[in-house]
Amino acid sequence: MESSPIWYYNEFQQIGVDYSRIEEARAYDLNMQQIRHINEEIKDVKASLNIGKNDSLLEIGTGTGEFAIGISKYCRIVYALDTSMAMLNIARKKAKFKKQDNIKFLHGGFLTYCHQGNPIDIVVSQLALHHLPDFWKFIALKRIYELLNKGGKFYLRDVVFPAIDDYFTFFDEIIEKIKSTAGEKVAEEVRAHIKQEYSTLDWIMEDLLKKAGFNIEKADYFNGFIAAYVCTK
Repeated sequence: MESSPIWYYNEFQQIGVDYSRIEEARAYDLNMQQIRHINEEIKDVKASLNIGKNDSLLEIGTGTGEFAIGISKYCRIVYALDTSMAMLNIARKKAKFKKQDNIKFLHGGFLTYCHQGNPIDIVVSQLALHHLPDFWKFIALKRIYELLNKGGKFYLRDVVFPAIDDYFTFFDEIIEKIKSTAGEKVAEEVRAHIKQEYSTLDWIMEDLLKKAGFNIEKADYFNGFIAAYVCTK
């Protein structure tokens, strides 16, 4: 955005883990390898959205670019955004090393990115929207809706919690499971996420998507706290 009112949310502030620090950015891939399978994510997104060679794709929250680089093989162009310059610098080096030259890495996010050119065919965001409080999630989703072509697809994957009675047991079990499979550092990041970040409830997320204008074609919930939505404008 060219300018924002003084009350506008600062999406460049780091919530939870500070990925503006080069040390955290460098550790990101190693930590994510413990809990994510990027190649499987690429296959799932490609199939779910029927991505084609002529499609333009915008990824919001690209991190160190693993998904953007992988999916770029199947698209005409990828615009990859992140609010951390440290992450973007790593992503650019990876893309250059792998000779993927149809990716534009850009400093920005849900609330500040201004697209130049034709509407986008596909928007993907994974594990990033929870950095915004619910009101600003809604603003972000409305902006994504406006960026898309008519009939364009939006794939959202994020931490989303169910509406239950006992969150003490629920969170303790999640943290212990993460600790046993991915180690103490990742478990500590999960604790920080629960305490400081803005993951919302499943029914709220679905309502936000619908009120932003999207048709939810598919909603999947995994491991009790990960949700994936395939939406159409």
